[in-house]
Amino acid sequence: MFEQFSRGYYLGRLYVEPRDGGAAMCRDQHERVNQQLYGDEGVTRTDLPLVMKLGRRHFPVHGDDEVPADTLAVPEAVLAAADVRNPPSLKEVFLAKADHAAQLLSVADTAEPLPDSAV
Repeated sequence: MFEQFSRGYYLGRLYVEPRDGGAAMCRDQHERVNQQLYGDEGVTRTDLPLVMKLGRRHFPVHGDDEVPADTLAVPEAVLAAADVRNPPSLKEVFLAKADHAAQLLSVADTAEPLPDSAV
């Protein structure tokens, strides 16, 4: 689903669609990605948010049973900021690597979009 992109990000392609509330993706995929890319040896929590970037906005992504597979559901404001037209649209999505994600989450109120940064 995601492949190596840079020192700070993985790159994937997901269908992006609007959603009321916070950003979410399929719970099973969320847990699998969390375990594979954010996990380390030993016990790994798979309920922690993933940190994704669409356009110039970072945001935490949680798992949700209501979101279809291969889909990223985001608030309307994120769609508008990323210039997503005619959703659901297949888009490139960046997933922050574990150390970068931890840094972004440590400086942000997770109810709000995370700070903008360049890839």
